[in-house]
Amino acid sequence: MSSVRARGVEETPGGLRGTPQPRWLRVLPAVILALLTFAQLVTPQTLELGYFVVAVTPVAALAYGPVTVAVLGCLTLVALSLPYGRRIWDVETPDLLAVVVVVVLSVIIARVRTRREQQLVTVRTVAEAAQLAVLPPLPAAVGRVRCAGLYRAAQRGTLVGGDLYDVREGAHGVRALVADVQGHGLEAVSTVAALLGAFREAVLDEEDLARVAARLDRRLVVDSTVVEHAELFATAVVLEFPDGEAVVRVVSCGHPPPLLLRDGAAHEIPVEPAPPLGLGLARAALAPVVCVPLEPGDRILAHTDGVTEARDTSGAFFPLARRLPALAASVPEDDLLALNEAVHRDLVRYVGRTEDVHDDVALLVLEPGDVDGR
Repeated sequence: MSSVRARGVEETPGGLRGTPQPRWLRVLPAVILALLTFAQLVTPQTLELGYFVVAVTPVAALAYGPVTVAVLGCLTLVALSLPYGRRIWDVETPDLLAVVVVVVLSVIIARVRTRREQQLVTVRTVAEAAQLAVLPPLPAAVGRVRCAGLYRAAQRGTLVGGDLYDVREGAHGVRALVADVQGHGLEAVSTVAALLGAFREAVLDEEDLARVAARLDRRLVVDSTVVEHAELFATAVVLEFPDGEAVVRVVSCGHPPPLLLRDGAAHEIPVEPAPPLGLGLARAALAPVVCVPLEPGDRILAHTDGVTEARDTSGAFFPLARRLPALAASVPEDDLLALNEAVHRDLVRYVGRTEDVHDDVALLVLEPGDVDGR
């Protein structure tokens, strides 16, 4: 599976750098020049249409560089002399001067636009690389657990917002994290990066799953003390697939419970909720861990509240658990990302339009393999 598809982002790598000019816009100047020249040749001499060709260079400045615009400007001046066999110096001086001014201004505009686009591409390329470094693509499998994530940021033009997910393998099995930090958009990226860093370290260091959640809580508490009135907090669910055991252990810190998809039905995993991360309560008591036995073919869908709190036009919440079995049956069973995409398409249809999804959306599907690793 390619990294683009495994990532499941709406703005695919390279997408933040902008798209090429539409083909019709690049063809339009030549079409205008040809049509106006033809029209002037076939119309009576008393009807002057040739000066409309000055529209060619401003339109060309939207799609071409200064050299091409200058060439089209010269062709425009030539076109003025075509009707009735006139020479360019036969054109009245004020009219000719007006055309020359328009051509020169168009060349300047094309030059400025080209330079700004080059600068914008550079800035967007750096921003894209930074965001992908924070939330890189998931592999198709981590250890014995197959996985696929899908992310849709509420803020257009970004790859990372206030939601996050990750799957890592450590000495105690495969662990996964899905979290939703306070706020969304670029202002939440620093908190997302801090949580992901703390999680990746805790996967390697902490033996108990509850202590992984405690490490995340401590990270936000410490970060809040550095910035005055930061009040950082996040909801999170942490899952663990221990080696040699057909179970999943789950810790939920104020987060929507994951869904267990089994035998054509979807049920919420009965987690024991703990306070959100960042409140410092994990130092008083560790979050409770729920252990759920797994059967062959089980899939787990962890998500953020951007899914379940989306509303239709009547104000009803999106019923993910009720609609998930039918969505799972509509896609190939072995294509986990297709399931994520089906859920997101159904969510957009439910609310009406993509723009009506006002919160970040993160989906993470996990399918553990057999205990013996097959």
